Amino acid sequence: MTLRDWAHTAVSDLITHIDEINRLNVFPVADSDTGANMLFTMRSALAEANAGAGADGGQRCVARVAAALSVGALNGARGNSGVILSQILRGIADVAATAAAESGGELHHIDAPTLGAALRRGVELVIASMGGQEVAGTIVSVLRAAADTVSECADEGLAAAVTAAGDAAVVALEKTPEQLDVLADAGAVDAGGRGLLVLLDALRCTVAGQAPARTVYEPSPRAPRPEAQAAHPGPQFEVMYRLDDCDAAAADALRNRLEELGESVAIAQAAAREADARDSYSVHVHTDDAGAAVEAGLAAGRLSRIVISALGPGATGLPAGGWTRERAVLAVVDGAGAAELFAGEGACVLQPDPAAGVSAHQLMRAVVDTGAAQVMVLPNGYVAAEELVAGCTAAIGWGIDVVPIPSGSMVQGLAALAVHETDRQAVDDGYTMARAAGAARHGSVRVATESALTWAGRCQPGDGLGIAGDEVLIVAADVTTAAIGLLDLLLASGGDLVTVLVGAGIETGAEAAGIGDTLQRHVHDNHPGTELATYRTGHRGDVLLIGVE
Repeated sequence: MTLRDWAHTAVSDLITHIDEINRLNVFPVADSDTGANMLFTMRSALAEANAGAGADGGQRCVARVAAALSVGALNGARGNSGVILSQILRGIADVAATAAAESGGELHHIDAPTLGAALRRGVELVIASMGGQEVAGTIVSVLRAAADTVSECADEGLAAAVTAAGDAAVVALEKTPEQLDVLADAGAVDAGGRGLLVLLDALRCTVAGQAPARTVYEPSPRAPRPEAQAAHPGPQFEVMYRLDDCDAAAADALRNRLEELGESVAIAQAAAREADARDSYSVHVHTDDAGAAVEAGLAAGRLSRIVISALGPGATGLPAGGWTRERAVLAVVDGAGAAELFAGEGACVLQPDPAAGVSAHQLMRAVVDTGAAQVMVLPNGYVAAEELVAGCTAAIGWGIDVVPIPSGSMVQGLAALAVHETDRQAVDDGYTMARAAGAARHGSVRVATESALTWAGRCQPGDGLGIAGDEVLIVAADVTTAAIGLLDLLLASGGDLVTVLVGAGIETGAEAAGIGDTLQRHVHDNHPGTELATYRTGHRGDVLLIGVE
């Protein structure tokens, strides 16, 4: 049997049944997305399998195809049902890998005993991803019935076992309203279980060439409509992300933290590894505090593929009374003078913690606190990339249009802020600001603290270092001389305006004024037509930040 053919058929059949499955979705949240989530997850699995299909003429080892399906599903898992589906596919991958190893490294087909073991492994993994607790009347009940039936019918061959598994799944699916009160109240079978039946029928079609006719399941017309459940509100947000470089202890700690923050916690491991290995996980939770859920993940490992969605009707997270204005700029700045400078130009400001920097949670809260429906974020080099993505994504989950502007320094942030216009469409404003930031050539001057060899030669403690693009380009006897050398490099291709920000390393106002005056004279004498503006911002680290527009 070809697993890739099954995955292709499964995607096609999920598309056919997506509306039916979505209408059945009342547990754990009636947000009508189970069918869509299973479809997107299965599409991601198929795409990963197809990516290497030509490596050996399309006749790849079943174990390798199963592994690709598992990886693709984990990477593209959508919603609680997507995480569960990724674990079912991982169960197939785990058992196929074991069978391949026992047969000398290659596995060219899956027989009924292997499939039964794979589905039973899937049951174990799904329950483990949910924290070890099995809820009767869910997809797990349907999966367990199918797994047990395949094992019982293994001697009859794969086609017969798969056919019997689908029939057993129907019986288990139709019992789900008896096992789960929320399903009984809605007059519906479990949506995830219905989706699993689609996958089993696709497998039957692939193996036996027969597509069985099934009942179209619908919620009872007398059942309360989903919007009626607003009287019993649950968590506002669904948070999902991929977590890498996380060991088992950190994953357990993350689960405990997420269970404090919300419900429907699922943490699915990418692949079986040694007990002390750092691994990858797909993480899912329903919570009122999306920022805290993301922040908890950041403490456990490295995040990617962060998705935050509002749950239920009207759960947008908007502050009472709506937004107070249409658009705002949030600038992350360092130093009291910098905060005053950016605020004077109309930006809201967030100053990083001297010890910890800016967390995703802090950034998200600052975005919300602007009171604007659209927020342009200037990180200015003070927010780590993963924190920026996580914080902006969390704010989007609150219903805010967030546009991060790629400003790597406060001088680039000032250039972007100078062209900001609230009357433009957000996409136009963001593009214009990003273009201005990118066009601003920038560098910094710092004081050497030790003897070292740089691209510009050897430096000694106390030397001034002119830096651009993370490389030392100027080594001079003092800060002012280094600044002059750096200015000349930055102005080699011309420039209309030079902005110099003076940091806390320049301790007195007189010293700052002296540096400003010297640079002013140098620009006047050597770069006619270029203006220079100096501001005392008090930022830490580099003593001078220099930008050219």
